Amino acid sequence: MEDVKRAIVARRLERIAVEGFTFGHDVPAQRQVPLVPFDRAPFVICEVKRRSPSKGAIAEGLDAVGQARLYVESGVKTISVLTEEDHFGGSLADLMAVKRAFPDTAFLRKDFLVRTEDLDVSWRAGADAVLLIASLLSPGELARLKAHAEALGLEVFVEVHDEDDVAKARPLRPAYTGINCRDLTDFSIDRAIPLMVRPLIDWPTRLVFESGIFRPEEAEWVALAGFQGILVGEGAVKDPTLAGKLASSFAPEVTHHPDPHPSFWARLYARRSKGGSGYRPLVKVCGLAHYDDLALADELGADLVGFIFAPSKRHVDPAFVRHAPRTKALRVGVVQLGPGQTVPEDIAALVDEGFLDALQFHGTEDRSLVDAWADRGYKALGATGPESWQPWLSAVAPRVLADVGTGGSGQPVGDATLTALAATPLGGTRLWLAGGLGPENVADKIVRWKPELIDASSGLEESPGHKDPAKLRHYFREIERASR
Repeated sequence: MEDVKRAIVARRLERIAVEGFTFGHDVPAQRQVPLVPFDRAPFVICEVKRRSPSKGAIAEGLDAVGQARLYVESGVKTISVLTEEDHFGGSLADLMAVKRAFPDTAFLRKDFLVRTEDLDVSWRAGADAVLLIASLLSPGELARLKAHAEALGLEVFVEVHDEDDVAKARPLRPAYTGINCRDLTDFSIDRAIPLMVRPLIDWPTRLVFESGIFRPEEAEWVALAGFQGILVGEGAVKDPTLAGKLASSFAPEVTHHPDPHPSFWARLYARRSKGGSGYRPLVKVCGLAHYDDLALADELGADLVGFIFAPSKRHVDPAFVRHAPRTKALRVGVVQLGPGQTVPEDIAALVDEGFLDALQFHGTEDRSLVDAWADRGYKALGATGPESWQPWLSAVAPRVLADVGTGGSGQPVGDATLTALAATPLGGTRLWLAGGLGPENVADKIVRWKPELIDASSGLEESPGHKDPAKLRHYFREIERASR
């Protein structure tokens, strides 16, 4: 697979060799505009952006000053300007024009900056902050560029995407750390990536969630996940009303610490980050109706344990969960609701009071209900094929669980369906898989499909609602064997 960001940098350096670091634009010899604080509330960064390698034209004829005016009049105080010309259609001329037009607004120069001369030009052109992409730079280069930018007076926004990037950034303890849910290798988006990476960030910083936000509900979910800022590109360019909605509604907890109150998703992916090497998926053991089964699943290393409140041979009532012993595993309640229904008060109370960490919606619930619970819940679908997932690809929660029917059938999702699902944005290594899993087939499923999460219930039982200790132990041994 071509590394798109490397190709962009290579082309950029070719042009610099011919045109210089100003790319032929008339950049002042000295800075002529005031320096503005970077992170004034609301910390919503909207972008001036015409196109991208993944989406092609977004707004090819966009007027940079007009777009910036829309943001400023909407209450946005920080604007990102893409100045890369060949792949994004931006320029230094855009940055200079918008800063002259709105000198009291903070501007981030977003580009593939790799030389100190880039920073000198950014300062002179009016940037208040610069983006440094950790994956493009060696640790020494990142440190040198950060120090040079700060010596000029620029704020430094360090973008990370994985554990290696975080390791480069950690010694520098940047005040602003962006986690991009867009993979700059192939420009695909996975909104779970920032949740996977954030547990690795252990220094005080303002965390910014980059890309993948198109609705206020998604921004609210980001705030609840512990991010203090958001950077919105395509969504803000295409929807003239989005900037104002975000500026008025985005209200994260004010903190410089990356993880004050970890959400369900943050805690879930913190477990994944500690899962060791190989392809070991997150493991959910569901349908627990006896405390000894719960204790054994927890002891064996389940990441999640599930309790079924829906009609089932494995049904438990809320009192069972209230009196259950504490677990290291996260606790999920399975509900089966219909259109127009809401979560029953006694079950919602279990989540509010900490007896449950999340809900799994396994009925025909309205998407608005599932979206409202997206910071502590997700949808399970009968995986009849990709068409059943289509309405849920734009749901707020970043994952959907593939099952058969309404669950509990003991039937596996067919290989033909899994092949089709693997091609969707929630397939492949983003796949959450349930249905007919047990010791006899789990290793094959892991090796063939690389699911991010596996969910088993009836395949681990000696009778409905009661797990077989031997099967449970065998199941976890097979998971470890397949994950080496």
